Amino acid sequence: MNTNTADVVICGAGICGISAAYHLAAERNVKRVVLVDPREPMTFTSSKSTECYRNWWPGPDDTMVRFMNRSIELLEQLARQSNNYFALNRRGYVFLTADHQRAAEYQTAARRICERGAGSLRIHRGQENEPPYTPSPPEGFEGLPDGADLVLSPEIIRRTFPFVTGKAVAMLHVRRAGWLSAQQLGMYLLRQATAHGTELVQGTVVAVTTEKNRVRTVHIQTTQGLEAIQTENFVIASGPFLQQTADLIGVKLPVFNELHAKAVIKDPLGVIPRDVPLMIWDDPAHLFWEAHERGELEKDEEARWLLEKFPAGVHFRPEGHAGSPFLLALWTYDTHVQEPVAEPHFAPEYAEIVLRGLINMVPGLAVYAGKLQRPIIDGGYYCKTRENRPLIGPLPVEGAYIFGAVSGFGIMAAMSGGELLAQHVCGEELFDYAKAFTLSRYDDPQYAALILEMEASSGQL
Repeated sequence: MNTNTADVVICGAGICGISAAYHLAAERNVKRVVLVDPREPMTFTSSKSTECYRNWWPGPDDTMVRFMNRSIELLEQLARQSNNYFALNRRGYVFLTADHQRAAEYQTAARRICERGAGSLRIHRGQENEPPYTPSPPEGFEGLPDGADLVLSPEIIRRTFPFVTGKAVAMLHVRRAGWLSAQQLGMYLLRQATAHGTELVQGTVVAVTTEKNRVRTVHIQTTQGLEAIQTENFVIASGPFLQQTADLIGVKLPVFNELHAKAVIKDPLGVIPRDVPLMIWDDPAHLFWEAHERGELEKDEEARWLLEKFPAGVHFRPEGHAGSPFLLALWTYDTHVQEPVAEPHFAPEYAEIVLRGLINMVPGLAVYAGKLQRPIIDGGYYCKTRENRPLIGPLPVEGAYIFGAVSGFGIMAAMSGGELLAQHVCGEELFDYAKAFTLSRYDDPQYAALILEMEASSGQL
């Protein structure tokens, strides 16, 4: 058995653990940070991301908007420092609806979110005296509008996105949003952290010794044997395995896991231009079926569910370089709680279902129905709290901290979350939103009342 010492041991080398290491070592010069994971960095949940970001979050207050604004600010700073090494863009998110009632709801909800700090709301009805709607450029993030553009003119929608169904009556284009290369962001942060002394250890945290309710030693199983690292600071950043790690110090967490899939599909005919934003069909939808297919499904009791109405939210974005034929497509139509496993299974029909849902928004995709060319189906776990806000901060065992339960927003929350975690560990002054992410928030009667207005899907696409 080898014995070492460390200022901080971090369990988990996904984007949360790596960001925590970066903010401790590179930004605060914490001398010895040890980052532990049995896998290669960024290869479990963090590698399964849509790689998108946004500051567009529902209430019931402005906490998540402020938290994400800070994270995007840090991402932009890092992009400037690194010559945009991780390809940050600001194409935005475009929500579309064919429902006039939903269009009215867009205006009410958008005003509320903008007032909470997301930026300015610009409304376009196609009238001569109003400022024009301007699409986002495909690359870059500097000097672009914030807030959102609400387009209530079907003519403008068709002119801007001619491939979108003529049924669309409203479009909400969220502006401080886009995507990046999550893998390159993670590797950039990891290189900065290791350059400032962080050590990456491939191994599994198997035990944590405490004394008088204080972390003392972290025990790691590696291929070379059992290693004991003496430390007074232990950070749990183990993604969907948060509870298994917290069990080592006897702490129960209010978290659960859902498995979410994504599909990479080919668009060889170029039905969708390569320079479009992330696009979301915001209405419940039926899958596209030809008449003979529908007849067959009606006869099949086990497959008849494919004729039912699916929830709103099927979405896609272009994937890869400008000449790539790929689209990244997702639809959260099945969310059941499950225990995480190392090799999750995904339904083979998922890509076809998502494609047939997307046809509601992009009718031209019908050319691929039943003819997808070897789609790739992958995904990861959304580790969540009951109100879908992260856990960042100290745990009941002194010297133990957590950064996790980042659901489907880990990449976009990584920078501000890692910064906040480092503030806790180093005893710094905290941002005023910090209390909303600690485990102790559940002991606050006011917060307990607040979360009655929230759901586990809050802010989730």
